[in-house]
Amino acid sequence: QVQLVESGGGLVQAGGSLRLSCAASGQTFSNYAMGWFRQAPGKEREFVAAISRTGVRIIYADSVKGRFTISRDNAKITVYLQMNSLRPEDTAVYYCAADMMWGLTKDQDYDFWGQGTQVTVSS
Repeated sequence: QVQLVESGGGLVQAGGSLRLSCAASGQTFSNYAMGWFRQAPGKEREFVAAISRTGVRIIYADSVKGRFTISRDNAKITVYLQMNSLRPEDTAVYYCAADMMWGLTKDQDYDFWGQGTQVTVSS
C-alpha cells in the first residue's frame, strides 16, 4: 500500500503559478511511477503528467506541455507539479497517483490515489 497526500492547491489569478506536492508513505516510493491527474466540475478525470521511478522519463498532456513541470525527490518521497502560466481552464481538483508500471495515462490503470487538492484559476 502507498498513501498519498497532496498539498499546495489554492486560488490564483490567470498567468500565475502554483506548485503542488504529493507526499508518499508506505511502500518504497522509488518503486513507483507517479502521475498527476485533474478533474474539473462536470468532467471526467484527465491525465496531466507522469514521471518514471527515477525521474528520467516524463510525459505530459498536450494541454499542459510547456507550462507544467513534473518532478520527484525520492529522498523526500515527494512528487511535485510546478504549474506556470495558469489559465481558468486549469481549474480542477488535482490528484496524484502511483503505480509500479511506467507510462500509464489512464486513471483506471493506477493503483493508489491521493485525496486531491483544489486549484482555482480566476480570470
